[in-house]
Amino acid sequence: MARQTGISRRRFVQIGGGVAAVALTGGFASADGHDNGEEMDDSSEESADAAEETANVRVAHLSPDAPNVDVFVDDEPVLEDVPFKTVSEYLELPAGTYNVKVAPAGEGADAAVLEEDLEVPAADLTVAAIGEVADENQPLELAVFEDDNTDPGDDTARVRAVHASPDAPAVDVVVAETGNALFEGVEFGESGYAEVPAGSYRLCVYPAGEREEAVLGVDVEAAGNAVYSAFAAGYVAPEDAPADEPFDLVLSVDSE
Repeated sequence: MARQTGISRRRFVQIGGGVAAVALTGGFASADGHDNGEEMDDSSEESADAAEETANVRVAHLSPDAPNVDVFVDDEPVLEDVPFKTVSEYLELPAGTYNVKVAPAGEGADAAVLEEDLEVPAADLTVAAIGEVADENQPLELAVFEDDNTDPGDDTARVRAVHASPDAPAVDVVVAETGNALFEGVEFGESGYAEVPAGSYRLCVYPAGEREEAVLGVDVEAAGNAVYSAFAAGYVAPEDAPADEPFDLVLSVDSE
């Protein structure tokens, strides 16, 4: 099975410099090289540009010791009272630069515990609050992951693992039925995609390089044409952690 690790870890850096939009100009050319239509006017060009430069952005609350939060974009509230382990729906917005703030629920943008200016390209993105308020294992930060929601095919599912457990070591994700590793050596803040035949699977999470005792097992029904994310969140040792939030896999259907 395909394996991919270490794809994305960003406190925040611009993703790939953004995605350029292609402007249509000059109408359509016929086979003999002559113009076969009217030139697009300025308003049509602007509409085409706007359609090509749209981003789909969602927010994930994966900080286990953080309270419910409100999320602000350019000081306007877009999500309110978001609890731990929530992955929002995609929010559509024009590509560009945005100020993003995350604050304890009900305390307003001025109480933000995270604030970043994000360069948002025309892509599907997950902006995740990871790490800890207490900063005992990992610092609190915004991590940005570019999502691959293209259709994997009728009989294929695409699965992504995201490591957001502050006290967990690097992990392997293994298919219990076959013993094959989908992902190996994924460290905190990293993610990876793999494609699998559609079907039912039990995914087991092990410390990297070990196969004696799984940290967690979860049953997954993977449909063809669908894309999923499995966010490893919470604490492996909650009894010694800043919050009693045990290790868990948060599953989301990204596209189907």
